[in-house]
Amino acid sequence: MNPPSASESTAAVLETPARPKRIGFVSLGCPKNLVDSEVMMGLLAHAGAELTTSPESADVLVVNTCSFIDSAKQESVDTILEMARHKVTGHAQKLIVAGCLVERYRDEIRKNIPEVDAVVGTGELESILAAAGLDTPAPATETASPFNILSGVAARAEGDLRESQGRFSRTEWDGAVPALPQYLYDHTTPRLLATGKSSAYIKIAEGCDHPCSFCVIPNLRGKFRSRRFESVVSEAEALVARGVREITLVGQDTTCYGEDFGLKDGLAQLLDRLARIEGLVWLRFLYAYPNKITGRLLEVIATHANICKYLDVPLQHASPNVLKRMKRGASADIFLKTIEKVRAAVPGIALRTSFIAGFPGETEADFNILADFVREAKFDWLGVFGYSDEDGSQAFSLDEKVPQRTIEARKRKLMKLQQGLSKNAKSAWVGRTLNVLVEGESEETPLLWEGRTEFHAPEIDGKVYINDFGPHEALEAGRFYSCEITEAHDYDVVARIL
Repeated sequence: MNPPSASESTAAVLETPARPKRIGFVSLGCPKNLVDSEVMMGLLAHAGAELTTSPESADVLVVNTCSFIDSAKQESVDTILEMARHKVTGHAQKLIVAGCLVERYRDEIRKNIPEVDAVVGTGELESILAAAGLDTPAPATETASPFNILSGVAARAEGDLRESQGRFSRTEWDGAVPALPQYLYDHTTPRLLATGKSSAYIKIAEGCDHPCSFCVIPNLRGKFRSRRFESVVSEAEALVARGVREITLVGQDTTCYGEDFGLKDGLAQLLDRLARIEGLVWLRFLYAYPNKITGRLLEVIATHANICKYLDVPLQHASPNVLKRMKRGASADIFLKTIEKVRAAVPGIALRTSFIAGFPGETEADFNILADFVREAKFDWLGVFGYSDEDGSQAFSLDEKVPQRTIEARKRKLMKLQQGLSKNAKSAWVGRTLNVLVEGESEETPLLWEGRTEFHAPEIDGKVYINDFGPHEALEAGRFYSCEITEAHDYDVVARIL
């Protein structure tokens, strides 16, 4: 056989398809940020990219950052620098930084970390394609564009009021784009799940209009805006059709859902509709603003067996003096009445909350009010953040800052208090039979598997450790099993498969 001619060899090379661009993703922060990462990954995959979990083999690396508090900012910077090294030691040709850190420090990132090639803000998710050097694919139809932006038909009156008061101002943020983010994905947007085959988050709203003085999220994410009701339902139906059995609705304040459309009890209406999807085993939502927990919402939670009896209500504090400085309002007595109403309407419901220790002006008396409230409320799950002095928040300019040593001491005291309350509560679980979503082999030892009940939200609560497979030789991750709780510890329990 004669060897191919030079022209034939050239033609063969030209016809060889190029290898898809490999893109590695690191997603930091909350579930809402994870959904943004899944959307960007979906857009990239839709445009022909290949996603990889190995940063060493990636052509392009993306870090989706969080900048909620100082520790989150530091983690974001550390991760960016870690990924930047792969431009020297690996195949990476581009490093892209996305997310909240970009909204706050857009210019500084590029100036101080020259390895960064592009930045993508929270309202610019679709620009990840150009940043990665990929062409934008043409939509299949005019109404099925992968970049369809759906938001509220009108802003909430509360949001307009806050804007007039300067709530969303970014003028003092060097390099920040003046315009607030507007983007909100919909059911036609390509999305690549990073949560396994059985569980998924759905973001039903974006942004926040509340005036909380400790928080800069409204400045980072923009005004509150809801996704269309039908769009959320369509996405949920599609996920269940793909095998998803647990859906968690997320938003900065899901209890405001639909108010920009004029919907009354919009979240309750949405939950009622989603709970009717055949094949959906668990449905829950994060997070609830305390004064938005309506009787209708509780009625819907109680009515549907597949709506998890679980409510996450970040209260932030219990002292009326501190809550007033936080621009939250209410008091321990008001919160206790709300908790009583919730538990009466939904017997056995698991309640989670979070608090900030050491807010400016928090006295020892204020802290004692908070500790007494924790003892009386007996939350199933509780998280404590030490106050983080965020430049750009209204609290940043408050006086009477609490020393860091005192903040850490108060934080430890609250968690120690909750540890005892949790241990007593978990002891009452022993002997109960519960449905458990098995998630896989424990990271601690291959002798144990772990999972969650409906009383555990993904990632943030304790675990169910399984040490007895019952009649099964092996368990399958992503499946539900009936289990008996056999042991209780401070936050976790041990179970055997029935």
